[in-house]
Amino acid sequence: MLDVRRLRLLRELKIRGTLAGVAEALAYSPSAVSQQLALLEKEAGVSLLQKVGRRVRLTPQAEVLVLHTTYLLERLELAEAEMTASLTTVSGTVRVALFQSAAHALIPQALTLLAEEFPELRVEVTEREPERGLFEVSARDFDLVLAEQYPGHTRVHWPDLDRVNLATDALRLAVPPSRGGRAAAASLADAADLPWVMEPEGTASRHWATQLCRSAGFEPDVRFETADLIAHIRLIESGNAVGILPDLIWAGKMPTVRGVELPGGPLRTVFSSARRSSASRPGVLAVRDALARAVELVAAPVTG
Repeated sequence: MLDVRRLRLLRELKIRGTLAGVAEALAYSPSAVSQQLALLEKEAGVSLLQKVGRRVRLTPQAEVLVLHTTYLLERLELAEAEMTASLTTVSGTVRVALFQSAAHALIPQALTLLAEEFPELRVEVTEREPERGLFEVSARDFDLVLAEQYPGHTRVHWPDLDRVNLATDALRLAVPPSRGGRAAAASLADAADLPWVMEPEGTASRHWATQLCRSAGFEPDVRFETADLIAHIRLIESGNAVGILPDLIWAGKMPTVRGVELPGGPLRTVFSSARRSSASRPGVLAVRDALARAVELVAAPVTG
């Protein structure tokens, strides 16, 4: 009979792409991964890997095994979810990946609710960019991810993941507080010649903000690039930059910068995703419920 643990290594190789990636993800050495996959080949009686330069590629027979391994892991996860649902207490560990503004705005409130209601539940939180977080939930590195969707921006579809929308919040041009009764910019067009702070290249927020500026007829002068939105706020409130911030970053508190309406009133959607096979776990359900209530507690309109 084929060893499930070795089958999982084969599936991990399909997902991660390299033996080193599998080893890093599962805390193995690359040689140990190679040895286990060699044993799996002996068990299967067929070649599972082909060398292509310095990398390896799965054979058609390995692809068949990966497909069945995915189904097998899903069934095991469903069985675990049903078993834990029969218990009278919510316990265990839920691993959550989330982006920064959600970490600031929602997690403190949600963790407080969970600690009061489910003291035996352990919640581990790690900051991840949404695209990476979605991938890592699919790869079973995390149980739940909080991600964001920008207007007109599509994400990679993960058929094994569900999606539950948590909130929509406005995206606004953030400019320094008014000085002498005059704002640094009263519209997006007014910010054409001002220095900007944006998130790094490759992020959905950066792509969307750049396209928005181009649609207004200018290329933003990006002088500051950081994924830290608290740094964005500090640069803007000190008068060194303008940028685009989501309302949720303020977590219901009074903003320290001036928010200017953007053309079309764009909204960002915040959502959570879990593997469909584990979405019914009591711990996952509890975390999602706490996050939904945290949104109600912190959400508040932000005006200029």
